[in-house]
Amino acid sequence: MNNKHNMQLLQELSEKNGPLCVGLDTSVSYIPQNIIKSIGSETQAVLEYNRAIIDRIAADKSACCCKVQIAYYEAMGIEGLKVYSETLKLVRKAGLIAISDIKRGDIGATSEAYAKAHFTGDFETDIITINPYMGFDTLVPFSKYAVPELGGKGAFVLLCTSNPGMLDIEHQELKDGRHLLECVGDEIARIGKEYAQYYAEQTCGVFGAVVGATQENYARFLRDKYADTFFLIPGYGAQGGSARIAATLLDKAGGTVNSSRGILCAWKKDAELASKIESESLTLQDIADSAARASLFSKQDLLNAKKSL
Repeated sequence: MNNKHNMQLLQELSEKNGPLCVGLDTSVSYIPQNIIKSIGSETQAVLEYNRAIIDRIAADKSACCCKVQIAYYEAMGIEGLKVYSETLKLVRKAGLIAISDIKRGDIGATSEAYAKAHFTGDFETDIITINPYMGFDTLVPFSKYAVPELGGKGAFVLLCTSNPGMLDIEHQELKDGRHLLECVGDEIARIGKEYAQYYAEQTCGVFGAVVGATQENYARFLRDKYADTFFLIPGYGAQGGSARIAATLLDKAGGTVNSSRGILCAWKKDAELASKIESESLTLQDIADSAARASLFSKQDLLNAKKSL
């Protein structure tokens, strides 16, 4: 039984390997046709694509975790879900933390089923994402798995997301003067304090928060208000979020900054691979090498921004 929960293990690995999270939102459209043909099927090509990238970033210690977005695998049907399961195993076997981006959140019995599905069995992972907007009772079945004897599982709860539409709901003002997202943040902090009793060495709460790197106006406020909450920070790179905003969110309890397309599709903009792309002779090794260069660049970009604060 580990005396550290998964969120704390991620916090420590982010300090060791740097704060980058590689998003494995792997679409078949990202893979060159010559590679798909050589492997034989689209789903197997996705698995091998993931494997090549996971192996490189783990060897280079350029990232602390991988976030696997289940939607891309669900879209491929039963075989896609098998690839999802195998991808999670590859991430964990490589010594990285696996975050399953599933954004579940439903009434009690359904949440219990979701928790069992993603914290045990074929889809077992370290940390999941949760949508809390049906109410905080939806969080309880997931938080039960945070105890040591059930694996110290963690969750990132949607707080201040990176999409423009977050203003429609997350920033609605409540009667007590808080914004709705603060209500969520306060509950995440409360859960952290509740489960601290199980972890004498706890340095962050068992539940973290999703806070986008695109919301500069709220970055400092949220980082200071939830000083003991570890953040999952989307929006860096392709969504327009800057390393400077991410660096603010990496203060105090810290966080991990997700980059998906910027890593997965790095080969498309890689000048070193132009001739191979044109001749359709690109290999998985070429793609992994390009992803590795992009990961190391992003890691250094984030660390430099953090130092400049």
